[in-house]
Amino acid sequence: MTNFRRPVGLRFWLITLAAVVAMLVTASLGRWQLSRAAQKESLQAMLDGRGQMPAMDGGTLLSQAAGPADGALALVHRRVVLEGRWLPEHTVYLDNRQMQGRPGFFVLTPLQLTGTSPGVVLVQRGWAPRNFQDRTQLPQVQTPQDAVVRVQGRVAAAPSRLYEFQGGDSTQGSSRIRQNLDLAAFRTETGLALAFLTVLQTGPVGEAGEGLQRDWPVVGAGVDKHYGYAFQWFGLCGLIALLYVWFQIVRRFIRPRSQPAA
Repeated sequence: MTNFRRPVGLRFWLITLAAVVAMLVTASLGRWQLSRAAQKESLQAMLDGRGQMPAMDGGTLLSQAAGPADGALALVHRRVVLEGRWLPEHTVYLDNRQMQGRPGFFVLTPLQLTGTSPGVVLVQRGWAPRNFQDRTQLPQVQTPQDAVVRVQGRVAAAPSRLYEFQGGDSTQGSSRIRQNLDLAAFRTETGLALAFLTVLQTGPVGEAGEGLQRDWPVVGAGVDKHYGYAFQWFGLCGLIALLYVWFQIVRRFIRPRSQPAA
């Protein structure tokens, strides 16, 4: 009876080194994702806190948005209640925008604020479907004229910019349908004293919502995504360790003491 053991050579140590390096890398990536999740949790707490703060009026919004850039960014996601008159002649329709998986327009209209601090705020009023048989046809959007309206919403940055082919930039000009909109260029184009932040209008939809949908994405920092990535990296680290132990230790060194006769 003999105790058979496979000899240990250079190949064994190379595999061991590769397994250790792979486990260290995957474990480090898992810990990094956990640290990112902690940062996003802090960001989510800050966003939730802003959403619970009292709603600002137009005067407060303009006074705080006129400060430094950091101060203006600190207003994003704050709730607002504005009163003013629409300026429908400057309404812009941003093309290729989706809501609930359907392509259409984001409708943006400047709102001339009333009160002690008059100014203009660009309002992202909602989404409207597009007529694909006549791509130049604008959707029917109910816009009260020369009447003071009350707009509820939350402060938002400018609409996200979509890819454009070279020469297809329509951020300036007379076109009502545009791919993107730059606030600074639009301010120069219209001559309006636009604030450098927009307002994402919330509130009623359907007929009461002026024919627009306002199913905006929920404000979130994406914490769950990082926890999912961390689970994947730690799972991969554990799998590498398990395979190494099985193939390089169990099957190599832990063998039956007796071998059948040849």
